[in-house]
Amino acid sequence: MTKIAIVVPCYNEEEVLSETASRLLDLLKELITAAKISDSSFLCFVDDGSADRTWSQIQDLSKETQHIKGIKLSNNCGHQNALLAGLFSVDADAVISIDADLQDDINVIREMLDNYLQGDQIVYAVRKQRDSDSFFKRTTAQLFYGLMNFLGTKTIYNHADYRLMSRRAIQALKEFREINMFLRGIIPLIGFKHSIVYYDRSKRFAGESKYPLNKMLSFAWNGVTSFSVMPLRLISGLGFLSILASIGIGLWALYSKLFGEVVPGWASIIISIYFIGGVQLLCFGILGEYIGKLYQEVKDRPRYFIELEV
Repeated sequence: MTKIAIVVPCYNEEEVLSETASRLLDLLKELITAAKISDSSFLCFVDDGSADRTWSQIQDLSKETQHIKGIKLSNNCGHQNALLAGLFSVDADAVISIDADLQDDINVIREMLDNYLQGDQIVYAVRKQRDSDSFFKRTTAQLFYGLMNFLGTKTIYNHADYRLMSRRAIQALKEFREINMFLRGIIPLIGFKHSIVYYDRSKRFAGESKYPLNKMLSFAWNGVTSFSVMPLRLISGLGFLSILASIGIGLWALYSKLFGEVVPGWASIIISIYFIGGVQLLCFGILGEYIGKLYQEVKDRPRYFIELEV
């Protein structure tokens, strides 16, 4: 029988953790009773360096049942690294990853499991719509997925990190060595037979979102620069446009000199300084971002350290 593990990254989730564990455990036991999965299947909570009682709650839950395990990272390593720690550490035929906030509908796990048993190596859970999001978050998310597709990055629209992966797919994921892991772009590169299931996303059960605006922007920028060199190519385009603009400014300055009354050289100097200076700063920033990523990759530091397991 299939042994599955449900990996749940957690960061300061004490307000929702007990409810999350209860709902997922009930589902797990239901699937075991129906003989769809092995009795050795389990939940694995990954504590990403939480500052509250998240880890102590995980320890208490693990003592109550054999179906709950826990991993404590030595520091806050970020959601993607916490997720990788769970995926790479558990021993199961298939691993389902889901966030701890109970916004994702856990009932589609049954459908995900059915697709896996029919031969799919990866099953993506995709939300049907974004009615529960604010206008700003909904709009920026649509812009993000549109930008990623425009830049040539293969992503699943409206898919986050709720998915099922077989043991074979996880072994393939381990072959990706980069430090800046953007899983929503990397996992589709694995290929293999896959499918999509759809669900309605709910509001957060309790606690606060761990992805405020600054983290969302950082996450999006990491995705863009990890999978596309298009920003570097845009620099060449900006350089070409600046040349055209400079020619235009030169012609305008010449016209003003011949047919107008202006302070000699004032307009052309001011406009050219601000325009070219802004373009240069933008280009340096983009180049610096890619150089910084190269710096991180060359150092090849570990993504995370596991401090404790229960």
